[in-house]
Amino acid sequence: MKISGVDIRPGNIIEYEGGIWKAVKIQHTQPGKGGAYMQVELKNLIDGRKNNVRFRSAETVEKVRLDTKEYQFLFADGDDLTFMDKESFEQILIHKDMVGDQAAFLTDGMDVMLEMYDERPLSVQLPQFVEHEIVEADAVVKGQTASSSYKPALLDNGVRIMVPPHITSGTRVVVDTGEVTYVKRAD
Repeated sequence: MKISGVDIRPGNIIEYEGGIWKAVKIQHTQPGKGGAYMQVELKNLIDGRKNNVRFRSAETVEKVRLDTKEYQFLFADGDDLTFMDKESFEQILIHKDMVGDQAAFLTDGMDVMLEMYDERPLSVQLPQFVEHEIVEADAVVKGQTASSSYKPALLDNGVRIMVPPHITSGTRVVVDTGEVTYVKRAD
């Protein structure tokens, strides 16, 4: 499906210069002279390169539809992650770099969505919220409650997040995997 260059939004997958790119950031610019344009930061989904491109309203790009399929995370072996198709039970290996920093939140048996293009995995979408236990939390310093103060804490998967002062070691919390932030105390 063709779309105008100024209609690109963050998260859109487009075909540009023979590659598959994801729009990461956009900035609409309207200079005093000349026509308006969209400054788009693109990330190549195949090799990870980044590129900044200006698209004018007269330019069109091909918006790509990715197939999404549910997979189950089985295990990590070094830098390779093994996922299983929940319908056909076929296993595929994906390099840890494709998942990025969110790889720390993968747990055995977790259901994830894989975005595929021509039967080739391009990205892995984890559940938005996961539960983890706080294994280490700094003590609260008295007098630092004038503003909303957060303190650093270490999760059981080795990830550091900021939590409210009332959260202590051993507490289970809900974490946003996209932003890597504290959401609430687990029920």
